[in-house]
Amino acid sequence: MSTFSNARRGAAITVKVSPRAKKTEVAGVMDDGTLKIRLAAPPVDGAANQELIRFLAQALRLSPLQIDIIAGATAERKLISLVGINPREVDAVFQKLIAAAGRDKA
Repeated sequence: MSTFSNARRGAAITVKVSPRAKKTEVAGVMDDGTLKIRLAAPPVDGAANQELIRFLAQALRLSPLQIDIIAGATAERKLISLVGINPREVDAVFQKLIAAAGRDKA
């Protein structure tokens, strides 16, 4: 699947977001390992970034305080730091979410 980098105290992931979706969900993985996430929030006043952090926190069972957008806050591609979780754990969670999303569409 995707490659999640080792960060100093956790993992780092790259995501591509699509705001104003019907619902917030994982949409797949790009060829370069970037995670695609649809967000049910507009890119206005930080709403999409807040929704992204909320979604990642819930999916990964982390506190929102453990998640930081370290690059791309106003772009569709973002570099995310996840403190307190290793890359293998992140990969396992998103493998399950992507598989579930595929079953929902079938």
